[in-house]
Amino acid sequence: MHPHPRTGRLFASPVPAGRGWPGDPARPATPAAGDAATVEQLAADARTLKQLDAQISVCRACPRLVQWREEVAEVKRRAFADQPYWGRPVPGWGAVNPRIFIVGLAPAAHGANRTGRVFTGDRSGDQLFASLYRVGLVNQPTSVDAADGLDTTAIRVSAPVRCAPPGNAPTPAERTTCAPWLAAEWRLVSRHVQVVVALGGFAWQVALSMLGESRRPKFGHNVLFEVRPGLALLGCYHPSQQNMFTGRLTPAMLDDVFGRADAMSARP
Repeated sequence: MHPHPRTGRLFASPVPAGRGWPGDPARPATPAAGDAATVEQLAADARTLKQLDAQISVCRACPRLVQWREEVAEVKRRAFADQPYWGRPVPGWGAVNPRIFIVGLAPAAHGANRTGRVFTGDRSGDQLFASLYRVGLVNQPTSVDAADGLDTTAIRVSAPVRCAPPGNAPTPAERTTCAPWLAAEWRLVSRHVQVVVALGGFAWQVALSMLGESRRPKFGHNVLFEVRPGLALLGCYHPSQQNMFTGRLTPAMLDDVFGRADAMSARP
């Protein structure tokens, strides 16, 4: 066991449900899906985000992903060898009534799979939340761990795959198994959302399916697609380390997208 880097509380890796990890939505008795059919049933039955997040966080429906995420949590990266790893599926994060819904890809093996919060503890998250802070959508520019005080009343961040996949590449079957979680999350927040931001071409296609959209407009950075009056889909290059280092995506380009999303969505 190792101490949490902020709270100092001791945890095993992976972290068992309901042991006091910051932001852990689950309890020891939270039902864990063991196959695709149970994922679909639990997702359809979820009535609150808290219930949904708890069930997502203990899912064991994809054996390859379970094995990989837990192996990473045990072996770790040398830089984090003295820290506990979450090592479980990562639920969405953010406002209960968001006006902007951000769709990513999957947790990073040593990012969200370590910290337990989406886009937290890796280079992509550093870029994403710094931009969200600059345009006024979150309360601080950093996203380091699940107890760092990050907060928002405007956005929710989610992903179509909840476990860190080997090689950052989930299989088609794994994507299909995980899809009901995102569908349920969208069902629970959709009446508040005015802009969906898709981080990358894959997220763009996922978002179109999530929205029930049969049209297939082409993805591009800062490309806007009006789904219906009051709801738009906005494309953004993924803030990956490669995109940022090569200059394909810059901080100013990120700010343009999120500033546009902010301007398009009505403030309370």
